[in-house]
Amino acid sequence: MIAGIREFFSQFIEPGARPAEADGEKALQLATAALLVEMMRMDREIADAERESVVATLRREFALDPAQLAALLALAEEEARQASGYHQFTSLINTACDAAQKVRIVENLWRVAMCDGHLDAHEAHLMRKIADLLHVGHADYVAAKQRAREATGLAPG
Repeated sequence: MIAGIREFFSQFIEPGARPAEADGEKALQLATAALLVEMMRMDREIADAERESVVATLRREFALDPAQLAALLALAEEEARQASGYHQFTSLINTACDAAQKVRIVENLWRVAMCDGHLDAHEAHLMRKIADLLHVGHADYVAAKQRAREATGLAPG
């Protein structure tokens, strides 16, 4: 796991970038990607729409080229499989992100959960857990859910 993270960092860190800053950004990307992958896998049936939503979110949020995106997604899938919980990801996000950024992550997670046309009970449970771990308040949680509903066209249920 650590070797894979180091390889990802060394492969995609900008030459001349400050190592600590670049490492922190890549770690944040990995933590966010791992949570998105975990949401994609939550209902036990990975729809093409879910995978496409994760890829589109990572591309939009982090402006990655195709090689970087593929490497990040592969590493995130491995991290999500090996993780014993979500704390390792959410603690990094809590350290690196402000409240608005965390709400955006929650909204992106909602989008992945809803993009296949339904919201599974396991997905809703994970959303509540992640929002709590990210210290996202109830009003922001509900607003993020509503924005995701509108973006995905999922009818209120």
